[in-house]
Amino acid sequence: MASTDIPASRDKARSEQRARLLGAARSGWRQFWRTVSHFMPKRLYARSLIIVIAPVILLQSVIAFVFMERHWQTVTQRLSEAVTRDIAAIIDMVETWPEDEGYQNVIRIAQERMALKIDILPPDPLPAPGPKPFFSLLDQTLSSEITRQINRPFWVDTVGNSKIIEIRIRLQDKVLRVFARRSQAYASNTHIFLIWMVGTSIVLLMIAIPFLRNQIRPILRLAEAAESFGKGQPMPEGFRPRGAEEVRRAGTAFIQMRERIERQIEQRTAMLTGVSHDLRTILTRFKLQLAIALPPKEAEALNQDIADMQSMLEDYLAFARAESLEDTGRFDLAAYFDRMKEEARLRRRNLTTQLEGEAEVQVRPNAFSRLLGNMIGNAFRYARSVAVSATHRGGMLTVTIDDDGPGIPPDMREEVFKPFVRLDLARNQDEGGTGLGLAIARDIARSHGGDVSLGESPLGGLRAVVTVPA
Repeated sequence: MASTDIPASRDKARSEQRARLLGAARSGWRQFWRTVSHFMPKRLYARSLIIVIAPVILLQSVIAFVFMERHWQTVTQRLSEAVTRDIAAIIDMVETWPEDEGYQNVIRIAQERMALKIDILPPDPLPAPGPKPFFSLLDQTLSSEITRQINRPFWVDTVGNSKIIEIRIRLQDKVLRVFARRSQAYASNTHIFLIWMVGTSIVLLMIAIPFLRNQIRPILRLAEAAESFGKGQPMPEGFRPRGAEEVRRAGTAFIQMRERIERQIEQRTAMLTGVSHDLRTILTRFKLQLAIALPPKEAEALNQDIADMQSMLEDYLAFARAESLEDTGRFDLAAYFDRMKEEARLRRRNLTTQLEGEAEVQVRPNAFSRLLGNMIGNAFRYARSVAVSATHRGGMLTVTIDDDGPGIPPDMREEVFKPFVRLDLARNQDEGGTGLGLAIARDIARSHGGDVSLGESPLGGLRAVVTVPA
């Protein structure tokens, strides 16, 4: 039993080790792409440019590498090999022919047949080696060929922009100096290929970038139209489906969806208005019948129920109308705060206001006034001191309302936004209300593209934060 358990335990340990390594590799890969995505541009146009430019740069890099590796280096090596072979032949002639007969002929043959200018110098020491360039294919290749074919002390000068290279080789009792054109030993027309390659890439990009911009513009326009619809704003002027077929289909589908939603809202509002009118007529008839059939004291409770039903009906109709389309316009926060201060004075409440940024915001004025009225009205109803601060900065409006009232328990701060939800422990039932105020407020805020949230107030009560694009 022990001998069979050991291999099994080893296999289990190996599988666990492989699993750990695989998990570490996957985690590292995800971290790598997370880091890359952090530095990548976020906008569609910039990413599309990268999609277009990156393959071009990669292709050009591969072509340039292959050209440099296979063509440039090979041609340079063969040219250097040919020049070195000619120099080796000149050395053989110099060492074979006598000085009084052959040097002039050697110089003539070298110049006429090999395009090399040579001199026979005294046996002076060779110049000191100069600094080697960081990257010189000619210096490396030519030096290697001289060492391989001639294998004698030499000195080469290939540094600089001169079209002539100088080579000195020490012989037995003399020094051979050779001048050759740089083009004889070096593929000097490489820059022409690079210029053509880069030039054609620039031309292609100049054509691709405007075309790409024209293809992305309809998508951006569609995004603006969707964003304006989410904020309750009208359709951008001149918007119509454009661009590629898929973008046109998306634009047409968006327009049809918007029209269906608007028709649905209008039909629902019209239906609820009619229902409200009919129910108000019935409730009025109830009041008349109670006034006739019962004494005032006995009918008081029933009349209160009827009043509550009528208030609930009006609040529900207002809740349904909160989604109705209203054109955006200017809303003056400073003037609204002045009206709230007057209302606080009449209701004997302490109100402090603070405004940062521009006072005028672009919202649906009536709906936004109702939103702030519901939030500040709730604070007036349940608290003695209220502080309202508004910050308008960077296209976003944030309104913070603090009070010193009883507040709302943390676990119920989302529940109170549901229609007809009331908190008897946190709010006084005798104060009236139907539980639609916060639902209407959040509905209006979200129709503007914002939201309403609740939290703890520094004053000890409830803090309400309204954020909307403005």
